[in-house]
Amino acid sequence: MATRADASAGTPATATLARAGIAFSTHAYDHDPRAAAYGLEAAERLGLDPALVFKTLLANVDGELAVAIVPVALQLDVKALAHALGAKRAEMADPALAARKTGYVVGGISPIGQKTALPTVLDESAILHETIYVSGGRRGLDLGIAPDDLLAVTGGRFAAIARSRASSG
Repeated sequence: MATRADASAGTPATATLARAGIAFSTHAYDHDPRAAAYGLEAAERLGLDPALVFKTLLANVDGELAVAIVPVALQLDVKALAHALGAKRAEMADPALAARKTGYVVGGISPIGQKTALPTVLDESAILHETIYVSGGRRGLDLGIAPDDLLAVTGGRFAAIARSRASSG
């Protein structure tokens, strides 16, 4: 059952969802600071299929920042992201810039409640799931949310922007 933000999970993301009246669930876990991949750690610690857990990445798209949300077991296809946003070129953003612009720490960047509203693209594989899980705004906290609600609150859109780790491009 979906819950509202509680005091222990209060982040800009949970506050934004509560204000918007969007149903979501909170899922806290003990984050290991030595974890190599934050998203895969979340899936493992929460006992979730990695196809349901999405990571939030920031990219520089034709000189402007944009948010890409892809399954944790996959990689962002920056060419596909550029295409989805009608741009010529995209590359991963500097992590320090990503943290500064979003107001979140790297490894805990939520696509929701960022300091600066940025163009947002959610990988189309999210359509296959009733609920997906994204960072709640700090390491060790994920939020369960319907993909359409995530796009509604971020002003985002669906596009095919993920690729397997084995692919090149």
